[in-house]
Amino acid sequence: MLRIAICGGSGYTGAELLRILSVHPKVEITAVTSEKSAGKSPADLFPHLHRFSHLKFEPLDKAKLLKKADLFFMALPHGASQEAVAYFYGKGKKVVDLSADYRLSDPSVYEKWYNTVHTEKPTLKQAVYGLPELYRKLIKRAALVANPGCYPTSAILGLSPLLREGLISAEGITVDSKSGATGAGRKADISLSFCEVNEGFKAYGLCVHRHTPEIEQEFSLASGSEVAINFTPHLLPIDRGIISTIYARHTAKGGLGKIHDTLTKAYEKEPFVRVLDMGAYPNVLHVRGSNECHIGCALNERTGTVIIVSAIDNLVKGASGQAVQNMNLMCGFKETTALTGASLCP
Repeated sequence: MLRIAICGGSGYTGAELLRILSVHPKVEITAVTSEKSAGKSPADLFPHLHRFSHLKFEPLDKAKLLKKADLFFMALPHGASQEAVAYFYGKGKKVVDLSADYRLSDPSVYEKWYNTVHTEKPTLKQAVYGLPELYRKLIKRAALVANPGCYPTSAILGLSPLLREGLISAEGITVDSKSGATGAGRKADISLSFCEVNEGFKAYGLCVHRHTPEIEQEFSLASGSEVAINFTPHLLPIDRGIISTIYARHTAKGGLGKIHDTLTKAYEKEPFVRVLDMGAYPNVLHVRGSNECHIGCALNERTGTVIIVSAIDNLVKGASGQAVQNMNLMCGFKETTALTGASLCP
Protein backbone atom coordinates (compact mmCIF):
# COMPACT_ATOMS: atom_id res chain seq x y z
CA MET A 1 0.00 0.00 0.00
CA LEU A 2 1.18 3.48 -0.87
CA ARG A 3 1.27 5.67 2.23
CA ILE A 4 -0.27 9.10 1.67
CA ALA A 5 0.04 12.38 3.57
CA ILE A 6 -2.26 15.31 2.81
CA CYS A 7 -0.76 18.61 3.89
CA GLY A 8 -3.44 21.26 4.27
CA GLY A 9 -6.20 18.72 4.64
CA SER A 10 -8.86 20.90 6.27
CA GLY A 11 -9.79 22.83 3.12
CA TYR A 12 -12.17 21.84 0.36
CA THR A 13 -9.45 20.29 -1.80
CA GLY A 14 -8.13 18.33 1.18
CA ALA A 15 -11.62 17.04 1.93
CA GLU A 16 -12.08 16.03 -1.71
CA LEU A 17 -8.77 14.18 -1.67
CA LEU A 18 -9.93 12.22 1.35
CA ARG A 19 -13.31 11.48 -0.25
CA ILE A 20 -11.78 10.25 -3.51
CA LEU A 21 -8.98 8.28 -1.88
CA SER A 22 -11.42 6.59 0.50
CA VAL A 23 -12.24 4.13 -2.32
CA HIS A 24 -8.72 3.80 -3.74
CA PRO A 25 -7.56 0.19 -3.25
CA LYS A 26 -3.84 0.92 -3.49
CA VAL A 27 -3.35 3.66 -0.90
CA GLU A 28 -3.54 4.30 2.82
CA ILE A 29 -3.92 7.78 4.34
CA THR A 30 -1.35 7.90 7.12
CA ALA A 31 -1.21 11.63 7.91
CA VAL A 32 -3.25 14.78 7.38
CA THR A 33 -2.14 18.25 8.48
CA SER A 34 -3.83 21.48 9.52
CA GLU A 35 -2.45 24.14 11.80
CA LYS A 36 -5.85 25.55 12.84
CA SER A 37 -7.57 22.19 13.25
CA ALA A 38 -4.74 20.26 14.91
CA GLY A 39 -6.10 17.61 17.26
CA LYS A 40 -9.44 17.29 15.47
CA SER A 41 -10.34 14.53 13.08
CA PRO A 42 -11.49 15.05 9.48
CA ALA A 43 -14.90 13.80 10.58
CA ASP A 44 -15.16 16.69 13.06
CA LEU A 45 -15.00 19.14 10.17
CA PHE A 46 -16.60 17.01 7.47
CA PRO A 47 -19.06 14.44 8.91
CA HIS A 48 -19.29 12.63 5.56
CA LEU A 49 -15.64 11.62 6.08
CA HIS A 50 -16.48 9.57 9.17
CA ARG A 51 -14.35 6.65 7.97
CA PHE A 52 -11.32 8.85 8.71
CA SER A 53 -12.31 9.53 12.32
CA HIS A 54 -9.23 7.59 13.44
CA LEU A 55 -6.98 10.26 11.91
CA LYS A 56 -6.11 13.51 13.65
CA PHE A 57 -4.99 16.71 12.00
CA GLU A 58 -1.44 17.55 13.01
CA PRO A 59 0.92 20.49 12.45
CA LEU A 60 3.14 20.35 9.38
CA ASP A 61 6.28 19.01 11.06
CA LYS A 62 8.33 18.03 8.01
CA ALA A 63 10.81 15.75 9.76
CA LYS A 64 8.02 13.88 11.54
CA LEU A 65 5.86 13.56 8.45
CA LEU A 66 8.76 12.32 6.34
CA LYS A 67 8.62 8.96 8.09
CA LYS A 68 4.88 8.59 7.67
CA ALA A 69 4.31 8.75 3.92
CA ASP A 70 5.65 7.85 0.49
CA LEU A 71 3.69 10.47 -1.46
CA PHE A 72 2.64 13.93 -0.32
CA PHE A 73 -0.32 15.94 -1.56
CA MET A 74 0.39 19.59 -0.80
CA ALA A 75 -2.91 21.49 -0.54
CA LEU A 76 -1.42 24.67 0.91
CA PRO A 77 -1.79 28.32 -0.14
CA HIS A 78 0.67 29.72 -2.68
CA GLY A 79 3.96 30.61 -1.08
CA ALA A 80 3.43 28.15 1.75
CA SER A 81 4.22 25.11 -0.40
CA GLN A 82 7.62 26.12 -1.70
CA GLU A 83 9.88 25.01 1.14
CA ALA A 84 7.86 21.94 2.17
CA VAL A 85 7.67 20.65 -1.41
CA ALA A 86 11.42 21.12 -1.88
CA TYR A 87 12.09 19.33 1.41
CA PHE A 88 9.99 16.23 0.69
CA TYR A 89 11.13 16.07 -2.93
CA GLY A 90 14.76 16.45 -1.84
CA LYS A 91 14.33 13.52 0.55
CA GLY A 92 13.23 11.25 -2.28
CA LYS A 93 9.48 11.44 -1.77
CA LYS A 94 6.90 11.84 -4.53
CA VAL A 95 4.95 15.11 -4.37
CA VAL A 96 1.80 16.45 -6.01
CA ASP A 97 1.55 20.18 -5.30
CA LEU A 98 -1.94 21.68 -5.60
CA SER A 99 -0.74 25.24 -5.01
CA ALA A 100 0.50 27.61 -7.70
CA ASP A 101 4.12 27.48 -6.50
CA TYR A 102 5.45 25.07 -9.14
CA ARG A 103 3.07 25.63 -12.09
CA LEU A 104 4.90 28.48 -13.79
CA SER A 105 8.22 27.43 -15.29
CA ASP A 106 9.60 30.99 -15.26
CA PRO A 107 10.14 32.10 -11.64
CA SER A 108 10.14 35.77 -12.64
CA VAL A 109 6.60 35.39 -14.00
CA TYR A 110 5.54 33.71 -10.75
CA GLU A 111 7.10 36.47 -8.68
CA LYS A 112 5.40 39.18 -10.75
CA TRP A 113 1.90 37.75 -10.58
CA TYR A 114 2.02 36.33 -7.04
CA ASN A 115 4.13 39.10 -5.50
CA THR A 116 6.15 36.39 -3.75
CA VAL A 117 9.82 35.48 -4.13
CA HIS A 118 10.39 31.94 -5.35
CA THR A 119 13.04 30.57 -3.02
CA GLU A 120 13.26 27.05 -4.51
CA LYS A 121 14.27 27.64 -8.13
CA PRO A 122 16.35 24.42 -8.49
CA THR A 123 13.34 22.37 -7.41
CA LEU A 124 11.05 24.37 -9.70
CA LYS A 125 13.13 23.19 -12.68
CA GLN A 126 12.27 19.58 -11.80
CA ALA A 127 8.50 20.06 -11.67
CA VAL A 128 6.23 18.67 -14.40
CA TYR A 129 2.99 20.47 -15.21
CA GLY A 130 0.30 17.98 -14.28
CA LEU A 131 -2.24 18.04 -17.08
CA PRO A 132 -2.33 14.34 -18.06
CA GLU A 133 -3.97 14.92 -21.43
CA LEU A 134 -0.93 16.96 -22.49
CA TYR A 135 1.95 15.60 -20.42
CA ARG A 136 1.12 12.00 -19.52
CA LYS A 137 4.53 10.57 -20.48
CA LEU A 138 6.39 13.16 -18.42
CA ILE A 139 4.09 12.70 -15.43
CA LYS A 140 4.71 8.95 -15.43
CA ARG A 141 8.43 9.60 -14.90
CA ALA A 142 8.05 12.52 -12.50
CA ALA A 143 8.56 12.69 -8.76
CA LEU A 144 7.21 16.26 -8.52
CA VAL A 145 4.02 17.28 -10.30
CA ALA A 146 2.47 20.74 -10.24
CA ASN A 147 -1.28 20.21 -10.30
CA PRO A 148 -2.92 22.74 -12.66
CA GLY A 149 -5.28 25.45 -11.52
CA CYS A 150 -9.02 25.00 -12.00
CA TYR A 151 -9.62 27.80 -14.49
CA PRO A 152 -6.53 26.87 -16.52
CA THR A 153 -7.63 23.23 -16.73
CA SER A 154 -10.94 24.20 -18.32
CA ALA A 155 -9.34 26.68 -20.73
CA ILE A 156 -6.28 24.66 -21.77
CA LEU A 157 -8.24 21.48 -22.47
CA GLY A 158 -10.73 23.48 -24.51
CA LEU A 159 -8.34 25.34 -26.78
CA SER A 160 -4.94 23.63 -26.95
CA PRO A 161 -5.76 21.17 -29.78
CA LEU A 162 -6.97 24.03 -31.99
CA LEU A 163 -3.85 26.09 -31.30
CA ARG A 164 -1.61 23.13 -32.11
CA GLU A 165 -3.34 22.59 -35.45
CA GLY A 166 -3.40 26.28 -36.37
CA LEU A 167 -7.19 26.41 -36.63
CA ILE A 168 -7.32 29.58 -34.56
CA SER A 169 -5.13 32.64 -34.24
CA ALA A 170 -2.87 32.98 -31.21
CA GLU A 171 -3.88 36.64 -31.05
CA GLY A 172 -7.06 38.06 -29.57
CA ILE A 173 -8.08 35.09 -27.40
CA THR A 174 -10.67 35.78 -24.70
CA VAL A 175 -11.37 33.35 -21.86
CA ASP A 176 -14.61 34.11 -20.01
CA SER A 177 -14.99 31.81 -17.00
CA LYS A 178 -17.47 31.29 -14.19
CA SER A 179 -16.81 29.38 -10.97
CA GLY A 180 -18.71 28.20 -7.94
CA ALA A 181 -17.87 29.66 -4.53
CA THR A 182 -15.69 26.74 -3.42
CA GLY A 183 -13.08 28.01 -5.88
CA ALA A 184 -12.17 30.67 -3.33
CA GLY A 185 -11.35 28.08 -0.67
CA ARG A 186 -12.78 27.31 2.75
CA LYS A 187 -12.34 30.53 4.65
CA ALA A 188 -14.29 33.19 6.49
CA ASP A 189 -14.91 36.00 4.02
CA ILE A 190 -17.93 38.30 3.98
CA SER A 191 -17.86 38.49 0.19
CA LEU A 192 -18.30 34.70 0.05
CA SER A 193 -21.08 34.44 2.63
CA PHE A 194 -24.46 33.06 1.56
CA CYS A 195 -26.27 36.40 1.46
CA GLU A 196 -23.49 37.98 -0.61
CA VAL A 197 -23.29 35.15 -3.15
CA ASN A 198 -26.88 33.87 -3.39
CA GLU A 199 -28.80 35.39 -6.31
CA GLY A 200 -25.72 37.36 -7.29
CA PHE A 201 -23.35 37.10 -10.24
CA LYS A 202 -20.21 39.20 -10.59
CA ALA A 203 -16.87 39.48 -12.32
CA TYR A 204 -13.66 39.82 -10.31
CA GLY A 205 -9.91 39.93 -10.79
CA LEU A 206 -10.15 41.60 -14.20
CA CYS A 207 -6.71 41.89 -15.86
CA VAL A 208 -4.91 40.72 -12.72
CA HIS A 209 -6.16 37.20 -11.95
CA ARG A 210 -3.21 34.96 -11.12
CA HIS A 211 -4.33 32.11 -13.36
CA THR A 212 -3.75 34.29 -16.41
CA PRO A 213 -0.01 33.53 -16.84
CA GLU A 214 -0.64 29.80 -16.36
CA ILE A 215 -3.14 29.77 -19.22
CA GLU A 216 -0.81 31.91 -21.35
CA GLN A 217 2.13 29.60 -20.64
CA GLU A 218 0.30 26.54 -21.97
CA PHE A 219 -1.36 28.35 -24.87
CA SER A 220 2.08 29.62 -25.92
CA LEU A 221 3.52 26.11 -25.85
CA ALA A 222 0.59 24.78 -27.88
CA SER A 223 0.80 27.50 -30.52
CA GLY A 224 4.58 27.81 -30.70
CA SER A 225 4.36 31.57 -30.25
CA GLU A 226 3.90 34.00 -27.39
CA VAL A 227 0.24 34.27 -26.40
CA ALA A 228 -1.43 36.99 -24.32
CA ILE A 229 -5.11 36.62 -23.44
CA ASN A 230 -8.03 38.47 -21.96
CA PHE A 231 -9.18 36.45 -18.95
CA THR A 232 -12.25 37.39 -16.94
CA PRO A 233 -13.40 35.16 -14.06
CA HIS A 234 -16.85 35.41 -12.48
CA LEU A 235 -18.38 34.12 -9.25
CA LEU A 236 -21.46 31.97 -9.72
CA PRO A 237 -24.03 31.49 -6.93
CA ILE A 238 -23.37 27.73 -6.83
CA ASP A 239 -21.13 25.59 -4.65
CA ARG A 240 -18.93 23.98 -7.29
CA GLY A 241 -18.29 23.87 -11.00
CA ILE A 242 -16.54 25.92 -13.69
CA ILE A 243 -17.76 26.79 -17.15
CA SER A 244 -15.43 28.61 -19.53
CA THR A 245 -16.49 30.19 -22.80
CA ILE A 246 -13.47 30.86 -24.99
CA TYR A 247 -13.43 33.09 -28.05
CA ALA A 248 -10.72 32.96 -30.73
CA ARG A 249 -10.27 34.15 -34.30
CA HIS A 250 -10.86 31.51 -36.95
CA THR A 251 -8.02 31.03 -39.44
CA ALA A 252 -10.34 29.66 -42.16
CA LYS A 253 -8.50 26.32 -42.32
CA GLY A 254 -11.75 24.39 -42.32
CA GLY A 255 -15.22 24.94 -40.96
CA LEU A 256 -17.00 23.81 -37.80
CA GLY A 257 -16.66 20.17 -38.85
CA LYS A 258 -12.87 20.48 -38.90
CA ILE A 259 -12.88 22.14 -35.48
CA HIS A 260 -15.09 19.44 -33.98
CA ASP A 261 -13.10 16.64 -35.63
CA THR A 262 -9.83 18.07 -34.28
CA LEU A 263 -11.15 18.18 -30.72
CA THR A 264 -12.67 14.72 -31.05
CA LYS A 265 -9.45 13.21 -32.38
CA ALA A 266 -7.36 14.91 -29.68
CA TYR A 267 -9.44 13.38 -26.89
CA GLU A 268 -10.87 10.18 -28.37
CA LYS A 269 -8.70 8.00 -26.12
CA GLU A 270 -8.90 10.22 -23.04
CA PRO A 271 -10.92 8.70 -20.19
CA PHE A 272 -12.03 12.00 -18.69
CA VAL A 273 -12.55 14.38 -21.61
CA ARG A 274 -15.79 14.22 -23.56
CA VAL A 275 -16.31 16.25 -26.73
CA LEU A 276 -20.05 16.73 -27.16
CA ASP A 277 -21.90 16.32 -30.44
CA MET A 278 -22.09 19.41 -32.62
CA GLY A 279 -24.86 21.68 -31.40
CA ALA A 280 -24.60 20.43 -27.79
CA TYR A 281 -22.91 22.46 -25.08
CA PRO A 282 -21.70 21.66 -21.55
CA ASN A 283 -23.58 22.23 -18.32
CA VAL A 284 -21.71 22.37 -14.99
CA LEU A 285 -24.46 20.21 -13.51
CA HIS A 286 -23.42 17.32 -15.73
CA VAL A 287 -19.82 17.20 -14.42
CA ARG A 288 -20.58 17.88 -10.75
CA GLY A 289 -18.60 15.51 -8.54
CA SER A 290 -16.85 13.87 -11.50
CA ASN A 291 -13.33 14.04 -12.91
CA GLU A 292 -14.68 14.80 -16.37
CA CYS A 293 -14.29 17.77 -18.70
CA HIS A 294 -17.06 18.35 -21.23
CA ILE A 295 -16.34 20.42 -24.33
CA GLY A 296 -18.62 21.93 -26.95
CA CYS A 297 -17.77 24.06 -29.97
CA ALA A 298 -19.35 26.55 -32.35
CA LEU A 299 -18.24 28.73 -35.25
CA ASN A 300 -19.72 32.17 -35.82
CA GLU A 301 -19.06 32.46 -39.55
CA ARG A 302 -20.44 36.01 -39.61
CA THR A 303 -17.70 37.27 -37.27
CA GLY A 304 -15.06 34.61 -37.92
CA THR A 305 -15.05 33.55 -34.28
CA VAL A 306 -14.50 30.07 -32.89
CA ILE A 307 -16.36 29.56 -29.61
CA ILE A 308 -15.37 26.77 -27.23
CA VAL A 309 -17.35 25.94 -24.10
CA SER A 310 -15.68 23.80 -21.43
CA ALA A 311 -17.07 22.59 -18.10
CA ILE A 312 -15.42 20.88 -15.13
CA ASP A 313 -15.95 20.44 -11.40
CA ASN A 314 -13.42 22.86 -9.90
CA LEU A 315 -12.82 20.59 -6.90
CA VAL A 316 -12.35 17.39 -8.89
CA LYS A 317 -10.88 17.72 -12.40
CA GLY A 318 -9.92 21.26 -11.36
CA ALA A 319 -8.06 20.13 -8.23
CA SER A 320 -8.26 16.91 -6.19
CA GLY A 321 -9.46 14.49 -8.85
CA GLN A 322 -6.73 15.59 -11.23
CA ALA A 323 -4.23 15.27 -8.37
CA VAL A 324 -5.27 11.64 -7.84
CA GLN A 325 -5.08 11.08 -11.61
CA ASN A 326 -1.51 12.37 -11.49
CA MET A 327 -0.70 10.18 -8.49
CA ASN A 328 -1.99 7.13 -10.36
CA LEU A 329 0.29 7.91 -13.29
CA MET A 330 3.31 8.63 -11.09
CA CYS A 331 2.93 5.40 -9.16
CA GLY A 332 2.10 3.02 -11.98
CA PHE A 333 -1.55 2.51 -10.98
CA LYS A 334 -4.35 2.37 -13.53
CA GLU A 335 -4.95 6.03 -14.35
CA THR A 336 -8.71 5.92 -13.71
CA THR A 337 -8.54 4.23 -10.30
CA ALA A 338 -11.00 5.81 -7.83
CA LEU A 339 -12.08 8.35 -10.47
CA THR A 340 -14.69 6.59 -12.60
CA GLY A 341 -17.78 7.57 -10.63
CA ALA A 342 -20.58 9.29 -12.54
CA SER A 343 -21.48 12.90 -11.88
CA LEU A 344 -23.91 13.90 -9.12
CA CYS A 345 -26.45 15.28 -11.63
CA PRO A 346 -29.18 16.18 -10.84
